[in-house]
Amino acid sequence: MFVLKILLWPFAVLYDAVTRVRNYLFDIGRKPSFSFETFVINVGNLTVGGTGKTPHVELLINVLSDHYKIATLSRGYGRKSRGFLLADKNSDADLLGDEPMQFYHKYGEKVTVAVGEERAHAIPCILHEREDTEIILLDDAYQHRYVKPDINILLSDYTRPFYKDMVLPAGRLRESRKGAVRADAVIVTKCPELLSAEEQERIINDVRKYAGKEKPVYFTTIKYLKPVPVFKKSEDIPKKIVFFAGIANPSQAIEKISKDYNLQESVRFSDHHTYKLKDVEHLISKARVFGNDTGLLTTEKDMVRLLTPEFTEILKVIPFFYIPIEVKFLEGKQKFEEWILNSVHSKYNSDKI
Repeated sequence: MFVLKILLWPFAVLYDAVTRVRNYLFDIGRKPSFSFETFVINVGNLTVGGTGKTPHVELLINVLSDHYKIATLSRGYGRKSRGFLLADKNSDADLLGDEPMQFYHKYGEKVTVAVGEERAHAIPCILHEREDTEIILLDDAYQHRYVKPDINILLSDYTRPFYKDMVLPAGRLRESRKGAVRADAVIVTKCPELLSAEEQERIINDVRKYAGKEKPVYFTTIKYLKPVPVFKKSEDIPKKIVFFAGIANPSQAIEKISKDYNLQESVRFSDHHTYKLKDVEHLISKARVFGNDTGLLTTEKDMVRLLTPEFTEILKVIPFFYIPIEVKFLEGKQKFEEWILNSVHSKYNSDKI
């Protein structure tokens, strides 16, 4: 691996130079960055791969939706459509992408769910279609600098911190570590629950070398909730489980499930995997090997990819569950929520809170 990084280093230097020039042009105003009267919050990262953006967007929805009309805007990675779209009852993961479809599956009409590659164009489209929208949550737009958010939240995976990484292709960074300076707050995600105060302080110091000395740094972990049956609402979790997932880094989920349930086997697919009928048949066959008391368990993001007539009929023959997750702060939850709400309140100068 070290030798490979050395070989890729010249390409990383070139990539770094290109992204630095691009950021500089935005910084000096040579490339336009648009602000909006509607409050915009971005949740993003410096790296490729999963840092837990989706559950953190859901965290913000849960904090804000009792006070304001919320819309989410995603690129819609992996979708088979193009351009601007709003989710509705006829939408599926092929049309929207798995993460926006998860938002719609979870919140329905309570939240406007939109997709669009060009966020600066998509935001006016949202405001035209849903005039009462008060807050737009951008999912994974940290490098999309054509939109200037009111709050920029940077996520960094505890197991793969940005300050120890290198730019592509030698590492996993989409841009230099110095891009962290644009963040208004940094959240270190997927932390162990028992993270010592000493290690937290060390991480904070490392983060602030790039983000700035005064930037707030929070620590969150993933809480795995009780598995939910996809079809039969009263069904009990099977005695034995075959787990499958097409997410960036399923290791933490596999570790948790193996502790809490009788895990027979885990099957990994690529991130945003597009499931085929042969995949589903293969998974059912694997479960059958372990007996009729074995079921399938997957992530919420994978589950929404399988909510099509083609798959639902065949999956109904076997116990099929998904495991929801939510974000849990190690500490500072109230402080974070107050900061978010007060920031929105300050812009609108309303009495909604």
